Amino acid sequence: MLRLATALLLVAAILPAQDDLDRQMKSVIDAYSIVEHNASDPVSSEQAFYQGAIPGLLRRLDPHSIFFDPGQFEQVKKMEASTQKGFGSVVSLLPGRVIVLQTTAGTPSAKAGLAPGDEILAINGYIISRLDLDQLTELLSQSRQQQAQLDVRRPGANGMMRLVLTPVDMQAPSVERAFFLAAGIGYVRVSSFDGSTGADIKKAIEKLGGNRLAGLVLDLRNNPGGVVTAALETASLFLQPGTKIVTVRGRSVPETSETVPSIATPYGFKLAILVNAKSASASEIVSGAMQDHDRATIVGEPTYGKGLVQSVFPLTQNTGLALTTALYYTPSGRSIQKPLDAAKFELAATTAHPNAQSEFHTDKGRPVTGGGGIRPDFVVYPPPMNRLRAVMDASGSFTNFATEYLRSHKIETDFEVTPQVLAEFQVFLADRNIQPSVGELSLEQEFMKNRLKTEIFNQAFGVEKGDEVEAQRDPVIQKALEVVGS
Repeated sequence: MLRLATALLLVAAILPAQDDLDRQMKSVIDAYSIVEHNASDPVSSEQAFYQGAIPGLLRRLDPHSIFFDPGQFEQVKKMEASTQKGFGSVVSLLPGRVIVLQTTAGTPSAKAGLAPGDEILAINGYIISRLDLDQLTELLSQSRQQQAQLDVRRPGANGMMRLVLTPVDMQAPSVERAFFLAAGIGYVRVSSFDGSTGADIKKAIEKLGGNRLAGLVLDLRNNPGGVVTAALETASLFLQPGTKIVTVRGRSVPETSETVPSIATPYGFKLAILVNAKSASASEIVSGAMQDHDRATIVGEPTYGKGLVQSVFPLTQNTGLALTTALYYTPSGRSIQKPLDAAKFELAATTAHPNAQSEFHTDKGRPVTGGGGIRPDFVVYPPPMNRLRAVMDASGSFTNFATEYLRSHKIETDFEVTPQVLAEFQVFLADRNIQPSVGELSLEQEFMKNRLKTEIFNQAFGVEKGDEVEAQRDPVIQKALEVVGS
């Protein structure tokens, strides 16, 4: 009964304060009492409220207000610390295969002897070749939570190695890549915003040359957001002191605006920011502020449109509640939150239409579109996937060829894919019943050369070097390079 009482208190905490709250709560108690005594199967009060009543109520508010049971709330606290269990390796997932691309020095993977090019054949007795990609992803996720036994085959070696790896808490870096795209033009990719992201971006920029740079491409694609203070610190690296970054407005939250600190010393080089449909929340705060103040050119796809302010409330029994309490607005007044489906989220109809107007203006008077999310100044989509590219990717042809090629070839950083290497790759494809026409080979030659070089560099020099090669065929990066290099 203690858990039941706790669950009822949680429901009461969520329901709005009103005169008939006692009557509503009595209806909840009466309904549960009938279910508990008459349902065909026993009913757990914890399941009924933690997995039923409370989540059901929150689902009518918006897509991001969530109740956390004790286990989930513990995971949230770990995520806030930006740590997760892991082995310290980067792998390529292929149909029925897992190839090691890179290991980090000092991590369990490196200490156990894993090396680029190694193929993981089995994990804890589960044979990789028998699993589809969804099953494989789930297995890899589970294996990072406890000691794992790996059966590994090394290229050119006889037999199989059996390794035992114990996962450790690892800091998940949010700044994944930092390199040069061209002379004086840097590139920094940020995968999320955590407590150290602002400082880490500054460190990456200084490594590339700081204010000596002619321009920078900041890649926020697939960045779901994170800690808002990190977004404010990031924006302060590029905006003048006193400049407005974002405004918060809510029914029970006083309107406040966050500005760049007076002590900020921003960079002055040209800036382009890359976004896509998976760029959300803190990513949209940064890109929206940069666009409104004409400080950066935004390139890519329209962003997700998640501008709901989430406040996390710890509750009794080690549970928690993430509740939407306000909305984020860019400096020009645009709501970042895309309109909600009023029929689906009828309990929070006030957030369904956050802006009465659809057009806003930047500091220089340029029109920018409201309605949720950030629309880029230059909309650039990834190239469409054709039949041949899909077959080569799905079969893991590039990664598998790279593994075989490196068994018999030692390469340097000036390596290029020659016609001879392309011919060897065509034979490799034919042996696997992939036989493109002469026309297809002609059209896809540059694509195949870049993909081959990328995968070979991934395994020979690490995934950062592979990313540098891949950037050369990324149309979004190339448009940004054109913008900041002009």
